[in-house]
Amino acid sequence: MKLLKPSWVSHNGKPIFSVDIHPDGTKFATGGQGEDSGKVMIWNMAPVLREDDEKKEHIPKMLCQMDNHLACVNCVRWSNNGLYLASGGDDKLVMVWKRAALIGPSTVFGSSSKLANVEQWRCVTILRNHTGDVMDVAWSPHDVWLASCSVDNTIVIWNARKFPEMVSCLRGHTGLVKGLTWDPVGKYIASQADDHSLKVWRTVDWQMETDITKPFSECGGTTHVLRLSWSPDGQYLVSAHAMNNSGPTAQIVERDGWRTNMDFVGHRKAVTVV
Repeated sequence: MKLLKPSWVSHNGKPIFSVDIHPDGTKFATGGQGEDSGKVMIWNMAPVLREDDEKKEHIPKMLCQMDNHLACVNCVRWSNNGLYLASGGDDKLVMVWKRAALIGPSTVFGSSSKLANVEQWRCVTILRNHTGDVMDVAWSPHDVWLASCSVDNTIVIWNARKFPEMVSCLRGHTGLVKGLTWDPVGKYIASQADDHSLKVWRTVDWQMETDITKPFSECGGTTHVLRLSWSPDGQYLVSAHAMNNSGPTAQIVERDGWRTNMDFVGHRKAVTVV
């Protein structure tokens, strides 16, 4: 395994909380803290992968910088078709970005004129419903829906074909919801929260399918995020921040009967992302 850490991928020394690679692999997005706002940036992948490209001045490293978020950005996610980028932040907003036709290079707002946006990405819709920081966003398979979860204990499902239409607001968590994941088959969405529970919701009627609490009952302390994940075949769901014999684990939940007989052990501290 080769680990690359390009020093030029930076938010001027401010923290980066999220990164997501575009489906075609040519670019990636980062989200985090800006100077006095939230920042979303889009970067070129070529200079990361090829050292020669990194040295060439005419190959841009940064493609676009967006400063529209009023507070820190916690999550950036590309849609499966690569046409949209969704970002969620502490300003309680979800923004959806789309690439616009370039009229000419535009300078980045508030910077010295040297920094130019190579691509124009503009905010095409702002989704407002959450009353607290948005912690995670996720596109459903085939980009039919976009889900967002928040410290207001809710998960909101948006109609990705008719933004900003809201499909449903899932209530049931009694703590800050810090992660979501769509079942690859599109039948369920799972969420995990600070209330020591993992909930699975049906997409057919947006009702709760199951509520799993046992692996999380011993969990003390909170984590910044709790991002769980389905296996690509949809047979297993793996959670963050579970406990087994007072040791931190990632709980494996089987789709068949939602059994919780297996887990991943070995971490010394709480698992936050899977």
